[in-house]
Amino acid sequence: MDTSILEDIGLTGAEIKVFITLLELGSSTAGKVVEKSGLQNAVVHRAFHSLANKGLITYVMEGRIKQYQAIEPKLLLNFLDEKKSRLEKILPELEAKRVLAKEKPKAIIFQGARGVKELLNLMLETNSKEYFGYGGAQKSDELLGTYFWEGFHKKRINKKIKAKLLFHASLAWWGNELKKLKLTEIRVTKKYFEELTETVICGNRVGIIIYLDKPFGFLIEEELAAKSYKKFFHILWNNA
Repeated sequence: MDTSILEDIGLTGAEIKVFITLLELGSSTAGKVVEKSGLQNAVVHRAFHSLANKGLITYVMEGRIKQYQAIEPKLLLNFLDEKKSRLEKILPELEAKRVLAKEKPKAIIFQGARGVKELLNLMLETNSKEYFGYGGAQKSDELLGTYFWEGFHKKRINKKIKAKLLFHASLAWWGNELKKLKLTEIRVTKKYFEELTETVICGNRVGIIIYLDKPFGFLIEEELAAKSYKKFFHILWNNA
């Protein structure tokens, strides 16, 4: 089972292992969790404490012994909603601090699959209604997952951002799936593209992603740079 999504919502490796162990055992003592999980006693008790504070496990006293139990998995959605609500409360303050900055960063490096996902989502956080992309690699689906890409394009369409995407012929199968979507135009070229890179442009932002085993990407926020990349994209697009 891929538990990376549990890391994405803020759980540590020990918390995940203890939570899943409790799901498998049902109501259980700390000793049984230590035995089944293979974690050290102190690590398990720290995980109990943090999971209880997050509302993800409960316990009852049977005599002097605590019996721990994980919440129903579907209630994890409530945990996400609570985190989102807390974040929304401080967003105005965070944005105010960002506005006060005299100079905004022009380029940011994002590392790892999670970082690349953040980069791509940031590309949609503009006032632009046009999104351009060229290149791409089959490895991007392996590293980021089909679920992410489906959600990404759903978010783009919900924001009414029209996409023009240019793929190499080897990715024609993916283009055939995407062109079924609204606000999505696909072209395929036989011209050679480096199979490990992808370039995307939206508004004044340019994202350049390199899909190595540990992917990374650059986000450039500069109007003139974005215009230059758009011109290059249209040259490729018109020749496809």
